[in-house]
Amino acid sequence: MAETVSPCSPRGQCQPSMGANTSSANLDANASSSVVGGSAWRGREPFSIFTVLVLTLLVLLTVATFLWNLLVLATILRVKAFHRVPHNLVASTAVSDVLVAALVMPLSLVKELSAGRRWRLGRELCLVWVCFDMLCCTASIWNVTAIALDRYWSVTRQLQYTLLARRRISNVMIALTWLLSAAISLAPLLGWGETYSPEQERCQLSQEPSYTIVSTGGAFYLPLCVVLFVYWKIYKASKFHMGVRRRNAVVPLPEAAQD
Repeated sequence: MAETVSPCSPRGQCQPSMGANTSSANLDANASSSVVGGSAWRGREPFSIFTVLVLTLLVLLTVATFLWNLLVLATILRVKAFHRVPHNLVASTAVSDVLVAALVMPLSLVKELSAGRRWRLGRELCLVWVCFDMLCCTASIWNVTAIALDRYWSVTRQLQYTLLARRRISNVMIALTWLLSAAISLAPLLGWGETYSPEQERCQLSQEPSYTIVSTGGAFYLPLCVVLFVYWKIYKASKFHMGVRRRNAVVPLPEAAQD
């Protein structure tokens, strides 16, 4: 009698179940590959027109900032008449803006191009970017404050604030500006907060509350208050001098009085 294989026998059950498992495994593999491929394709999608326009604008702004401030520096260095106050303060401001355009803005553009604005350039470049960002921006703001103070003293202390005194005081203000900016920018490197997170691929200024208060106050609010106060005093002094000139002006007599 020939041996027949029943569908309920162990060998009969094994073959159809293997086929079902194989087919389901293939379906799962195809589904997962389609999901992975779709996500990969979405990651490689081209930029939108709006994004391209924004990036083009940022590139043009970076190049214009660099070239304009470089032109200001070249003009001050070449023209001897500009080798005096307040042009040294303007030159210091131009140096800080050139550094911003050369070192800070390109790395910021790379960060904007990355998916999710993640930082993928390593810890060293993150520290360089954060330090120069804080250093140059703070120096630029304080240089503007120094220019405002120079104008205030030249208006209110015309006799005491001679050219020699202006040159000395301006050099001191430039030195203090860069020293203060360096102290604020280098503080995170000495352990005051953390700027780089490798797990989240994040690079930003230290979020330590005490450092945020000190850096924000020293780099923005304090110079803002000084500039507003100084220009208000300049306005008051100019208004006072205009009143004095009007009172001391010679008024011609009317024709009837001359007859």
